Amino acid sequence: MTGPVDRAPSLAEGRWLWRRLYVFSTSAAVWLLLDRTLARVPAASLPRLVEGLMGLLALTLVLYLVAPTAQQLVTLLANLRLRLGAGGRP
Repeated sequence: MTGPVDRAPSLAEGRWLWRRLYVFSTSAAVWLLLDRTLARVPAASLPRLVEGLMGLLALTLVLYLVAPTAQQLVTLLANLRLRLGAGGRP
């Protein structure tokens, strides 16, 4: 057990700085827009508008959480396809 350890390369998507910066800046912008909207919009149309902005924020955060998992699934399927296509050859 003194040999080199076989480790799968880590995925770039899991540590992608730009994706995180995009999601954090978009979330901050939506919260700022929501705060400013509360002061300017008439009370009659406020619930629908706020619901839309909160939905946008929820979608952004879900995509932030799902992206690394989707990338891992694509990598897993690609590796499986390569192994099955090789016909069991090492």
